[in-house]
Amino acid sequence: MWRMFFGLVLLSQAMLGSGAALAQSPDSPPSVAAPPPVAPATTVPPQPTTSAPAASPASSPPATSGGPEATATPQVVAPKPKKPAPPPRELALSDDPTPTLQPETFFTTAKASERYLQIVDHGGWPKVGASLSPGARGPAVVALRRRLSAEDETLRDVSKPSWDNELTAAVKRFQFRMGLRQTGVVAGATLRGLDIPANVRFRQLASSAQRLAGVEFPFGPRYIVVNIPSTSVEAVDNDRVTRRYAAIVGDPEHHSPEVQAKVVAVNINPTWTVPQSIIKNEIAPKMLRDPSYLTRSKIRVLNAQGNEIDPRSVNWTSERAANYTLRQDSGAGNSLGSIRISMPNPHSVYMHDTPSRNLFNKDYRFLSHGCVRVQGVVDLAAWLLDGSHGPSLDKAEIDRRIARGEREEVRLAQSVPVIWIYATGWASADGTVHFRDDVYHLDEVGE
Repeated sequence: MWRMFFGLVLLSQAMLGSGAALAQSPDSPPSVAAPPPVAPATTVPPQPTTSAPAASPASSPPATSGGPEATATPQVVAPKPKKPAPPPRELALSDDPTPTLQPETFFTTAKASERYLQIVDHGGWPKVGASLSPGARGPAVVALRRRLSAEDETLRDVSKPSWDNELTAAVKRFQFRMGLRQTGVVAGATLRGLDIPANVRFRQLASSAQRLAGVEFPFGPRYIVVNIPSTSVEAVDNDRVTRRYAAIVGDPEHHSPEVQAKVVAVNINPTWTVPQSIIKNEIAPKMLRDPSYLTRSKIRVLNAQGNEIDPRSVNWTSERAANYTLRQDSGAGNSLGSIRISMPNPHSVYMHDTPSRNLFNKDYRFLSHGCVRVQGVVDLAAWLLDGSHGPSLDKAEIDRRIARGEREEVRLAQSVPVIWIYATGWASADGTVHFRDDVYHLDEVGE
């Protein structure tokens, strides 16, 4: 059935011409904490916390019995429990210069799904089932070699029971394709990825190809790709990723949508208008518990005439509370941070900064209400404003304007296409196949 589907789609796309482009086819609750420093953005290619010692019990002279002059026995202070060490980071921001989405990505992904279906038809691949590292020997190493060779044709010796440099390189290639740190060690996320069955990998490729089948995107000399499962943003110049940024995307209850748009402006020191859903589900309950919450968060309440009113005059238990406009002042605690990338679209989503920049240091970054927060967003803004599409503002100048604290909209003379996709499996033009977790559970082909 799926062979027929992809055959028909490939045939129809081929009739349109292989060079045809795929073409147009915050959201967090406000924080009042001061923002921590942000790590600098990197270009592509290149890219323990110790607990305080526990307190010792205080020593004291022995207690004596008797009158008021007797010394009382001091209370012994129990040592503070040590904070558990944070889990090691396993994900890595890819240094692959190939964009996730290219004009040929649908074709290469559909072809890759056919190859993986053949792997499924031949019984799949073996399960590794155990952590392994350089120096290992025995049947588990043979199983690892057989598992890797099912996808990696460069690994030829599948019967060698000892670990060698060739096997380390093969493990690192697998980690690269999974978006993991290239440690060369089989454990944690690497082991879990190896033991995912071939039929699941086929379903990821087939489902991603199906989602891309109807996409028409105006590829140009520069464009932006957000791949939601990768939690990353790619700035593409002449079909090469010149900048890639870590991103925070919608959580499983508030999906970031698949959307196409055009970046038309960069907003410096933006205000944030709170969506009605957040007013109803989050702001109203907080106001009932803490009537000073909006004032502390510098969020103003505006009536239908646009006039500011006292938050205490609103009945926060009423459905009508969501009809007021809540607007947060620009500044350090603003939920959009210092930069908003304007990209008008029917979903009213956009890319922006955040005051909670420490969240970029986490492996799990499905944390927003649908918009995409970008680490190093000032660098992305400078890329958009490099003079090729309008005004020329470098990072230093953008930082100076942020420091002034004034709201400003810098419009592009020529818009830049942007697309958000949901690709859990895709193949690059050279045939390299990549996978990411299906956090939204959207892969249904073949289930």
